[in-house]
Amino acid sequence: MQVRGEDGQREDGQREQGPQAAPVADAPPGNWVDLYAPPQTRPFLRLSRADRPIGTWLLLLPCWWGALLGAAAMPDRAGWLTIWIVVGCGIGAFLMRGAGCTWNDVTDRDIDGRVARTALRPIPSGQVSTRDALIWMGAQSAIALLILLTFNLNAILLGVLSLGLVAIYPFAKRFTWWPQIFLGLAFNWGALLAWTAQTGAVALPAVFLYLAGICWTIFYDTIYAHQDKEDDALIGVKSTALLFGENTMDWLRGFLVATVVLMSLAVIYALAPLADPLKMSLGLAAAWAMGAHMNWQLGKLDIDDTQSCLAMFRSNRDAGLIVALFLAVTLFV
Repeated sequence: MQVRGEDGQREDGQREQGPQAAPVADAPPGNWVDLYAPPQTRPFLRLSRADRPIGTWLLLLPCWWGALLGAAAMPDRAGWLTIWIVVGCGIGAFLMRGAGCTWNDVTDRDIDGRVARTALRPIPSGQVSTRDALIWMGAQSAIALLILLTFNLNAILLGVLSLGLVAIYPFAKRFTWWPQIFLGLAFNWGALLAWTAQTGAVALPAVFLYLAGICWTIFYDTIYAHQDKEDDALIGVKSTALLFGENTMDWLRGFLVATVVLMSLAVIYALAPLADPLKMSLGLAAAWAMGAHMNWQLGKLDIDDTQSCLAMFRSNRDAGLIVALFLAVTLFV
C-alpha cells in the first residue's frame, strides 16, 4: 500500500510532475482523456471518471431498460419521446456519474490517499483542491438538471429524490457491510425515472426492474470490491467482498438468480396486458440472456486476481446492453 504524507509527497520521495501527470491506476490504457484532453482539463475529467466510461454505462443502462420496457408496454407513447429519453439519459448519466464520482472523491479524500489503487486520484494527489472539486460537481449537476426539466413532472420529482441516495452512498462503507446496496439504490434509480418519463407514472414493472438492477449492482460491485479487500481491511472500510469472503461465489450466484427472476417479473407485468407472445418471448429472453452472461463471468472470475476482477466488472456493460438490445427489438415486432 502506498501512503502519502500531508504535503502530498509520496513515501518514496517522488512528487507528481504537474496536473497533467499521474493517470489513475485502474484507467484503461490509451483512454481519450490521457491521449487527447487538454492537460489542464485532465484532472477534472479524471475526477468525473471520464477516463473510465464503464461507470457511465452502468448508470445509463437501467435508464434505457426503463424507457424501452415502458415504450414496449405502451406502444402508443413510443416514438420521439422514447428517442429523447434515451438520448437525454445518455447525456444525463455522463454528467451525474461525473458529479457523483466527484462527490465520492471529496468525501473519500483521506481514505483514497491510503489505498494504492486510488492514491493518484486528483484530490489525494493534490491535482485538484476540494473547493474546485465542489465547484466542478455543481457545474455538472446544473447541466444535468436542465435535461431533467425536459421530462414530465413525476420524472423530475424522482430525479430530485435521487440526490439523497447519491449524497449518502460514499458514507455507506463506513457504517455497513452492505455499501453495495446503497450503490444499487442510487445507480438503478434511472429505471424508475426513465419508465416514468416514458409512461407518466411509476408502476410495478418499474419497481421489479429497479430491484433487478440493485441485485445486479451488488453482483458486479462485489466483484469490483475484491480488488481493494486487503487495503479495505487494513483501514477499516466495509464491503460485501469482505463480508462474503470465501463464500463470495455462492453469494454471487444467488444475486444472479435474483436478477433474472426480478427482471422476468418486470417483463411479465409490463407486457402481459398486450397479449403478444413474441414481445413477451423477447422480453424474457433479455433477462435470461443477461443471466447467461453473468454466469459466464462467474466461470472466468478469480476473486484473488485483481485483473480478473476488473475485467469481469467491466464486462457488465455487455451484460446490461444485452437487455437493452432485446427490449429495443420488442418495439419493432
